[in-house]
Amino acid sequence: MTNTEVRTGKEILRIALRRNRGAMTSGTLLMGSYQAAETAVPILLGVIVEYALRGGRLSSLGLALLALGLVMATVSYSWRFGMRILQKANTTEAHWWRVEVADRGLQPVAREVDLKSGEVLTIATEDADQTADIIEVVPLLVSSLVSVVITGVVLVVISVPLGMLVFVGTAAILSVLSVMSRRIGSNTQVQQAKVARAGAKVSDLIAGLRPLHGFGGSYAAFQAYRRVSTEAKQQSIVVARVNGVYAGTALALNSLLAAAVTLWAGLLTFQGEITIGQLVMAVGLAQFLIEPLKLFSEMPKYVMMARASAERMALVLAAPPRMTPGVEEVVVAETGLEVSGVTHGTLRDLTFSVQPGEFVAIAAYQPQAAAELAAVLAVEVPPASYSGVVRVGKQEVASLTIESVRTHLLVNPSHHEVFAGTLRENVDPAGTSTLVDEAVSAAMLTDVVALHSDGLDYAVRDRGANLSGGQRQRLSLARALAANPEILVLHDPTTAVDAVTEQLIARNVTELRRGRTTIVITSSPALLDVADRVIVLDGGTVASEGTHRELLGRDSSYQLAVAR
Repeated sequence: MTNTEVRTGKEILRIALRRNRGAMTSGTLLMGSYQAAETAVPILLGVIVEYALRGGRLSSLGLALLALGLVMATVSYSWRFGMRILQKANTTEAHWWRVEVADRGLQPVAREVDLKSGEVLTIATEDADQTADIIEVVPLLVSSLVSVVITGVVLVVISVPLGMLVFVGTAAILSVLSVMSRRIGSNTQVQQAKVARAGAKVSDLIAGLRPLHGFGGSYAAFQAYRRVSTEAKQQSIVVARVNGVYAGTALALNSLLAAAVTLWAGLLTFQGEITIGQLVMAVGLAQFLIEPLKLFSEMPKYVMMARASAERMALVLAAPPRMTPGVEEVVVAETGLEVSGVTHGTLRDLTFSVQPGEFVAIAAYQPQAAAELAAVLAVEVPPASYSGVVRVGKQEVASLTIESVRTHLLVNPSHHEVFAGTLRENVDPAGTSTLVDEAVSAAMLTDVVALHSDGLDYAVRDRGANLSGGQRQRLSLARALAANPEILVLHDPTTAVDAVTEQLIARNVTELRRGRTTIVITSSPALLDVADRVIVLDGGTVASEGTHRELLGRDSSYQLAVAR
């Protein structure tokens, strides 16, 4: 995989071609051998007929037949091994680009690109595959050219006008088809964009299906998807129509050229200018010529499609990062958190600190302020876009590498993402945690595990479709606890569970995180009560702080905000 910054689709194609030049060279030689051997078949048949008609020696005829056998073996093996090399390179190249696009789409510092996750997914799959097709296109183009050149040269030897007809006809066909291929490229690019938008729309629809059902908006959302899908369908029909016209035109022109060569050769034979053996050669070559010409004429279309896909990949790969990460690492042994003078959105000169090993709860009266604080701590908001600083272990987040921030500071978001896989893979995606069982127990996920005979190996569907909202929330909490970071920030980790379970989770999290820095952004009385200290945010700034019970005794606004 390349880490080279690319700006255009042309650069992506150049990288792909340069990276696979070895495989392409081998593939081109083998596919060129295949096409040359295919071309040699009608030539040898003509030679055999000529020998037979002239009463040539049996030994010479035997040698010609032996040569024909060797040629057929070359046809078989060169095609087999040539395509194996090219398809392996094609598949590998597509994999590299899929990983590259996914890496950019999933990296902690999001890219400034106006694409939804569904569109990025389409680019990482379909467009990556179509871009990698260039690895096969070029060798097949060269090998097809080899057969056309050999055919033309042989026919020139038989009759100069006959050979020139092949060269001129091939040039004319390619000129016509190259113009048509440009339209295919532009239409394909529009189609890919519309299909990607439809994918993004259905992804959003599935993600929000339960809330949509809740307020009766599912029908309107479905209609919106239907409109986008219809546009994609109509554009796909346009592309299919253009492709059909292109394929039909190519076949008609190729057949017309082959027929012209055949008829001309017949006329020359009738006039006595060429022999019967040469007529067999010419007719055989004319019939054979249809296939390489078909392949040759299709290449401009695939080149344009590869370029259109590469241009779409460039949208993601060339997008600038939302922020430039620092280069320092967190070096202190015990890590605390400091927020100093942060102003962003509804946050106003927010200042507080959390000591290493402290369990702090943050009660925000305005949900927007809680969400914005979580986004700032998760470095979803570039430090340059807000005033003030956030420090991890006395070092400013802006000066640290993203990897270092993620190693020491983990923010578990409130949307509780769940992935397709097993319960175990969701709790411990990297397979390196030593606290899986403890985390499952602390998050009260043990009842979910006990429900299924597979236990932690129970299969979870995409987005946790076979789990309830509370189960998904507890699964997400277990994953955060199993990661065991030095600083853990939990945003509304118990909103979907009952009061009894919430009490147990609060006690368990406190015990499991003892000695580790923990921040819970919540209005849950159970979590607020077990915290060492509660920081109250009102109007985006610190309004008061103390223990939960102290605040209940002296602050009526706090009583109203957290009472249930």
